Amino acid sequence: MNRPLQVGITGGIGSGKSLVCRIFQCLGISIYDADSRAKSLMTTDGILIAQIRKEFGDLSYNEDGSVNRKYLSEVVFNKSDQLEKLNSLVHPRVGEDYKQWLKLNAQAPYVVKEAALLIEAGTYRAMDYLIVVQAPEALRVQRVLKRDTHRTTQDVLAIIRNQLQDEERLRFATDVIVNDETRLLIPQVLMLHEKFSARQNK
Repeated sequence: MNRPLQVGITGGIGSGKSLVCRIFQCLGISIYDADSRAKSLMTTDGILIAQIRKEFGDLSYNEDGSVNRKYLSEVVFNKSDQLEKLNSLVHPRVGEDYKQWLKLNAQAPYVVKEAALLIEAGTYRAMDYLIVVQAPEALRVQRVLKRDTHRTTQDVLAIIRNQLQDEERLRFATDVIVNDETRLLIPQVLMLHEKFSARQNK
């Protein structure tokens, strides 16, 4: 089977992963957004729904079949073992979904997989390249507060502390995009686009 180059994109909350992906999308590249696919699979994938109900109880879902996010958040919030348990159910199903998606994009020169936990979940190993999107912490906090009006500065900092730090991410990166509002993003993405396209055409 033809297989396109697989490019992973990761970075901390507020770093600008989604913005970078939108630029790749404008260049005609297919993007797999693992985080939004995970949310979707939690309400559409029968196997995953059954596993979550078994592990966390029927209260995990509302009567209309939607995820009871308030209940699940309370169950896993600040309980790393429970969060790991939930992730251990979700990640394999996302992995299966991604494989099917990859088959549909078999003719593409390269594809991009965006995921906040690409390194933590170990799925970066399947990627040919790994881009880490970086931004200063203060700027990231500011962006998230503007986007998620329900969060406080303390909330955002708690999320940042719970995530892998950039120094750690950089150990796995093949490429880095700096999104600190002093360097233009589009030229950085265009340079990588040319690199990945040229690699596939060899």
